[in-house]
Amino acid sequence: MERRRLFEVMLFACLFVACAGRELKIKDDQSSVYNSTLAKILVEYTAAVYTADLTSLITWTCSRCIDMTVGFEVVEVVVDVQNCLQAYVGVAEDLNSVIVVFRGTQEHSIQNWVEDLYWKQLDLNYPDMPGSMVHHGFYSAYHNTTMRPGILYGLQKIRKLYGDMQITVVGHSMGGAMAAFCALDLKVNYGAQDVQLMTFGQPRIGNSVFSSYFKTYLPDAIRVTNGHDIVPHLPPYYPLFPRKTYHHFPTEVWLHDIGLGSLVYKLETVCDDTGEDPSCSRSVIGNSISDHLVYLGVNLQAETWRSCGIVTDTNMKKYQSDLYGNFILLRDPNASILKQSAAEVDDSSSLQGS
Repeated sequence: MERRRLFEVMLFACLFVACAGRELKIKDDQSSVYNSTLAKILVEYTAAVYTADLTSLITWTCSRCIDMTVGFEVVEVVVDVQNCLQAYVGVAEDLNSVIVVFRGTQEHSIQNWVEDLYWKQLDLNYPDMPGSMVHHGFYSAYHNTTMRPGILYGLQKIRKLYGDMQITVVGHSMGGAMAAFCALDLKVNYGAQDVQLMTFGQPRIGNSVFSSYFKTYLPDAIRVTNGHDIVPHLPPYYPLFPRKTYHHFPTEVWLHDIGLGSLVYKLETVCDDTGEDPSCSRSVIGNSISDHLVYLGVNLQAETWRSCGIVTDTNMKKYQSDLYGNFILLRDPNASILKQSAAEVDDSSSLQGS
């Protein structure tokens, strides 16, 4: 019966798309939480963070800085050379939002990274959240590197220039994990009121207790997963040990195809509020790296094949750096935060509107 119903639906759709070879994108669940158009915009911002030439990134003249992101103003680029991390902060006036974007894992190291994730155990108690445990590596990549003080400085700078604005945090792969910790940090520790989060191909980062806390602070967070992407399946989820295993926070939006012959439906399924909906990406085997590298038709890979993939030129020398070569590019280079360490940043400062 279900097969017959599916065939009838496909046949009806075929009349509208003139059949052979066409694609029809539909949403099989309407939700006020997920905005498909916004997802297409944010995935383009996410692709731009993989730009290796920092000059073209901070001036927003890179080959990926086009289409739905035209007119974006970059305020800051944060680079942690020691840990091969990169992020940028800027203002999208058309969205009336600050955009914070974190870069993911380099493609040449994804295979090793994926293998490591199979064996990662919950190994860190999240501060001030009893019973909440997270992945130490992902937590540290944001909290214990140049990323956190750099991002906070950029947000404070933007607030002085533009006033209160919504903050939208995005990232892909490991960048999605850092984006999640950043969004939570802004809400819990810095009093930011309007924070939105959307990640692409994000791994699990904490246990079910952490997931519950996360949902309380960021109820509209979106994790976009694609087809058989292997990374959202990692570290593994063991349903028989719900309190001791990794557990995704909600809400997942699963991108996947169904089709008959040459007719293909692209579905965007808004999943349930558990974070581990068995009818979404968990319903398939996560065995694809190619599904991890392309989301909504956008390539999420670095432009260069090298150990870190960050390219600078002589113009970058005027920007100050610390002893490890880490630096922050600002539109005003004389205001470099790298005169300060993470411990020296004023943690009592608030991003909350006055």
